[in-house]
Amino acid sequence: MAPKRNAAAARSISPAAPPPTIPAATPSSSFAATTTTTTKPTLSKPSSSGGGAHPSWDKLVSNVLAHYLDTTPQRTKLLDAFMAFLVAVGALQFVYCVVAGNYPFNAFLSGFSATVGQFVLTASLRIQTAEANKGDFPAVSPERAFSDYVVCSLILHFFCVNFIN
Repeated sequence: MAPKRNAAAARSISPAAPPPTIPAATPSSSFAATTTTTTKPTLSKPSSSGGGAHPSWDKLVSNVLAHYLDTTPQRTKLLDAFMAFLVAVGALQFVYCVVAGNYPFNAFLSGFSATVGQFVLTASLRIQTAEANKGDFPAVSPERAFSDYVVCSLILHFFCVNFIN
């Protein structure tokens, strides 16, 4: 529970009054006196043209996208596209369940858990096969990672099909 404020102390502090200043301590002889000045950062206003979007955000997004397209291998881009597809399928299933109802609820749960599980397995495959993570998985070859992915996908879908009934 938060402590109660004293009514007299609350009245003595007015919002228009500047905060009290604390006198600076004198530096000891072993430390050199340094003076630092702090300035308040200024925020730039977004430009009125371009629908209110800040131009630096557009440049940032385009730089990130250009870097991704230039440096990412084709295999990783394919995995990313499949993961985006899984997100879209999961979102469509959820929207359909909300709009049309969820009469065979175990069918919805089975389909939705299949998309979420496949997304997690694909993310794991992407992490294990990325060039930047070779040092983290020295004993796992890309072929082994893919075979693990296929076996785990088969097990996941076996359970999902059995869950439908």
